[in-house]
Amino acid sequence: MGRLVFAFGVGLVVAFLAFKWITNPAPRIERQEQEAAVMSARLRLGQMLSLENLEIVDPLATDRAVGKAYVYRADGGWEVSGYYRRGEEDNWQPFLMALDEAHGVVKLKIRDSAFAARADKDPKLEIVE
Repeated sequence: MGRLVFAFGVGLVVAFLAFKWITNPAPRIERQEQEAAVMSARLRLGQMLSLENLEIVDPLATDRAVGKAYVYRADGGWEVSGYYRRGEEDNWQPFLMALDEAHGVVKLKIRDSAFAARADKDPKLEIVE
């Protein structure tokens, strides 16, 4: 009889914890916020570089052969990393974009010397080596 009561009690506890874990909205909300930040970063990257036909590898469109891409909270906003290229013949260029809470660009770091002249004029754009 004791084993039956113990098994039933453990089963109820496990079922309750599984229910709480499945119905917890926090991970889904966090994922939606991450997706919104990445979509904004895609849009802002094309705007800042004045390029329409960018191929982008980011946390929503991963390609491990190109490299890893991340999105995470930082300083009251987001940081999104990934890679872009202007066309099939171009090499993949890494980028790191810092966004504020409203998804405005705080800083864009790229390793593409083709935009050096633009980086001199735009304080939000930085060319790194």
